[in-house]
Amino acid sequence: MADGSKVAFIGLGVMGYPMAGHLAAAGHTVTVYNRTASKADAWVNQHGGQAAATPRSAAEGADIVFACVGNDDDVRSVTLADGGALDGMKAGAIFVDHTTASADLARELYKQTGDRGIGFLDAPVSGGQAGAENGALTVMVGGDADIFERVKAIIDCYARACERMGEAGTGQLAKMVNQICIAGIVQGLSEATNFGLKAGLDMAKVIDVISKGAAQSWQMENRWETMVAGKFDYGFAVDWMRKDLAICLAEGNKNDARLPVTALVDQFYAQVQARGGSRWDTSSLLHLLAND
Repeated sequence: MADGSKVAFIGLGVMGYPMAGHLAAAGHTVTVYNRTASKADAWVNQHGGQAAATPRSAAEGADIVFACVGNDDDVRSVTLADGGALDGMKAGAIFVDHTTASADLARELYKQTGDRGIGFLDAPVSGGQAGAENGALTVMVGGDADIFERVKAIIDCYARACERMGEAGTGQLAKMVNQICIAGIVQGLSEATNFGLKAGLDMAKVIDVISKGAAQSWQMENRWETMVAGKFDYGFAVDWMRKDLAICLAEGNKNDARLPVTALVDQFYAQVQARGGSRWDTSSLLHLLAND
């Protein structure tokens, strides 16, 4: 794809809004669609481009259509439903789905787009809101190699790492691996932090030391201060993590992969939801331990 491509971006949540902004800053002509139109209007006021009334109208004439919405049903509503993006896309265009969704949906969309002469990539991201705002996301991609090569330089506008995992669906499977890892890491960090606090340790000193050793993780370095302070009203919401873990557990049931820790942590997140923490950050697992 040449510089200055005509692109559309569907879904302007905490991730999509800055991702689309990076595309505009790189000189691409961007049309946006968001279910809440005022969010799209705000984006246009900040970044230029234009807002569309439907996914279909956003996609019309675009070389690439990006989407970053909530779940499988949301993806289907902006692609396959009446007024969906696929009805507006021209042959030879490419649809890139950044939503964390199921591998089955990715394979379904691969077939649907292929039947229309449209390229498709499933390309879930990791890095959170900060990663999106700083253009430092990790992108795991499934789909045909030639389609990936056409789009990679544009995805790089908001990515620090972008790799093709294999055929359609493998991007979503790689994201499941990512979420399985995070679930266990955050639970371990929560237990360790709670232990350290109850032992009367200076957790700033503890983290400063252990973060330079084998216990180091992104979660430790970016979440320990707010966890110690008991602040969880920000970040990647528990509701979304449970959505992601449900996808992981369903896939594990299909491929006979045992996920006992993931299943347990998912139930801990259900307890956080029951405490009113549906929109708390995933590090709120500590709340269960510190406030039993």
